[in-house]
Amino acid sequence: MQHRGRLVLTYFLFSLEMIGNLMRPFFLGLAVNDLLKGSYKGLIILTAVHFSWLVIGTIRHRFDTRTYSAIYSSLATRLLARRYNRNDLSRLSAHSTLSREFVDFLEYDLVYVIEAVYNLIGSLLLLMFYDSSVVLVCLGILLPVMGISYFYGKKMKQLNKMKNDELEKQVDIISTGNHHLIRQHYNNLRNWQIRISDQEAWNFGIMEILVMIVIGISLLITNKSAGAGIEAGSLIGIYSYIQKFVSGLDTIPYTVQRLSSLH
Repeated sequence: MQHRGRLVLTYFLFSLEMIGNLMRPFFLGLAVNDLLKGSYKGLIILTAVHFSWLVIGTIRHRFDTRTYSAIYSSLATRLLARRYNRNDLSRLSAHSTLSREFVDFLEYDLVYVIEAVYNLIGSLLLLMFYDSSVVLVCLGILLPVMGISYFYGKKMKQLNKMKNDELEKQVDIISTGNHHLIRQHYNNLRNWQIRISDQEAWNFGIMEILVMIVIGISLLITNKSAGAGIEAGSLIGIYSYIQKFVSGLDTIPYTVQRLSSLH
């Protein structure tokens, strides 16, 4: 791939940014504990970590736009350089749109996927330092989430395929000038979009119920631990990593939906 090196560097910088973001609650907890003991050591470390994260994030944001715009320009140029006859214009239009969606996936959606992986795995690893019981709760909820996402992905792949098949006919239908065919075409697109939206809504509701279960049980366990003399900074860390884990769970259905839309 022509831009592989730039993509690797972009995702490497983003990974460093995510590691810094993941470690901030941990060092915030240490800073709070040290301040309560009259020490500024934790605060100094937290400041250094935060500044490093800020510098890496700024460089990454400047670099990734240049990378993805170059990828789209390359794809669009190669696509339009091919010879097409008049009957292929509809397919060319659809493929051009899909090329833009593919680049958007690399620039925005894949970033969410990587962030979700760091939030899910990183929060579980760091929660082990605080309370392993909370980790077991989080792992227990992952299985039903993955199962729901699997069936959700299969359904969304089917619905998006039907929608994309209809989109490929758009230019040909519009060029006929037949008002009945045009109306029918847009009604079909509308119906497919409604079915996709309904599927997203049902999945959202089920996922949020599971999220509430995770938060509720985790908070009960944490409060029980707090009664046993847990430090304030550690309590902050536990709450922060529970939230990051939940954030990772929320990303799974969106990721599945976007992956299915590219097929």
